Amino acid sequence: MSMNQEYTAIGLDIGTTKIVAMIGKKNEYGKIEVLGIGKTKSLGVHRGVVNNITQTIQSIQQAVQEAEENAGIEVSEVTVGIAGQHIRSLQHSDYITRDNADEVISETDIENLCDQVHKLVMLPGEEIIHVLPQEYKVDNQSEIIEPVGMYGGRLEANFHVVVGQISSIRNIGRCVTNSGLGLEGVNLEPLASAKSVLNQEEKEAGVALIDIGGGTTDLAIFKNGIIRHTAVIPFGGNVITEDIKDGCSIIEKQAELLKVKFGSAWPGENKENEIVSIPGLRGREPKEISLKNLSKIIHYRAVEIIEQVYMELKKYGHEEQMKKLIAGIVITGGGAQLKHIKQLVEYITGMDTRIGYPNEHLAGDTDKESALPIYSTAVGLVMNSIERYEQSLEKQQDESGVETEQKAQPEKEVQQENTNETTTEPSATNQNVDTEDKTNQDDRTNIHSPSSTSPRKNFFESFVERFKDFLKNAE
Repeated sequence: MSMNQEYTAIGLDIGTTKIVAMIGKKNEYGKIEVLGIGKTKSLGVHRGVVNNITQTIQSIQQAVQEAEENAGIEVSEVTVGIAGQHIRSLQHSDYITRDNADEVISETDIENLCDQVHKLVMLPGEEIIHVLPQEYKVDNQSEIIEPVGMYGGRLEANFHVVVGQISSIRNIGRCVTNSGLGLEGVNLEPLASAKSVLNQEEKEAGVALIDIGGGTTDLAIFKNGIIRHTAVIPFGGNVITEDIKDGCSIIEKQAELLKVKFGSAWPGENKENEIVSIPGLRGREPKEISLKNLSKIIHYRAVEIIEQVYMELKKYGHEEQMKKLIAGIVITGGGAQLKHIKQLVEYITGMDTRIGYPNEHLAGDTDKESALPIYSTAVGLVMNSIERYEQSLEKQQDESGVETEQKAQPEKEVQQENTNETTTEPSATNQNVDTEDKTNQDDRTNIHSPSSTSPRKNFFESFVERFKDFLKNAE
């Protein structure tokens, strides 16, 4: 599939501290080539939730414009990440009874089962964002990873369901559409980060990804290659900055600088006599701050955040033999850059820990800046967008192949008679031209083009479609 190299994707990470727009494409080695990055201060977002639409729109436009200038490309659609304190997850089991047990289970059956889960009644004001199948059960045979192609009358599955507040999700959608951009896809941020920093071996062995952002700390737990648990903890790096500001009686800008330059999550590191001088405001005397005191402030808050994450790990049941996380913990996000955070996580949880960089999936010549942990989510969103595009292409090619085989000769004759007629509506006939025309059509067909031959959408695409319809109706 040579043409997927030409497809450029843009990931939009709307965070509490920063908004990142990243434009990327796949190179010939299957790695992501970052073409441009735009980063702006996030105004109007609090703990992952939009609380000022106008400011957020301005920040999005700035970030996208900067990315476009760096890449020399204009973009029209983005894949956006969703996080925030309103996200929660639950486990759910559901089943369908198939009409014909003599036919093998197909993708359609799995989609029907997932669609059924989408009809679950949520709390008022909540909507399902992701329905992620765990293991399947066919008749009495359990722990099936891939049921397609098997025989059975009853198809059952355990699901990991991610739920969020409708209003918060729609506000993000509104900000994107009002910025003059199309909404290409919506993704849960911890899942996007996991895509960029974890490898398949870790997901199989069992791993917990902790993404420490400015306003929230996101958690995603994988075992046997499947997502098992997600959680969003409403604390992040900004709370540490607030504590420094109040504890040292300095302004926020200085507190952030202190945290980044001299901060450490481990108080024993600094000697009593290590002091940093902060200029006073408007001619006031400079302030002297002890680094030992600074790291104590950071330590207490970092411990609180990590302990909340550890509670979620216990809730998942990581101490059980079957649920053991052999690959331990991976920390990513801006908070992963805090000095000695790795040691603190290891100390509190007793689990092996590493810092997660998104460099594994990036092209070799990518600059070091793009491979920092703060860009993990943006890289993951770009990867998601490219993956969705490739899947839609494969689906189109598979189905056009089937249609070409099944085509009856008389239909061809009818089609040839109608060649002089030009139709704007993509009908069955003008889609079923011979394969050579089909590939040309693919070159022009975007993922959302109405001429996509796929009659079925996966549950995620249909969620995005419903979401777009809602935005149109709400205007």
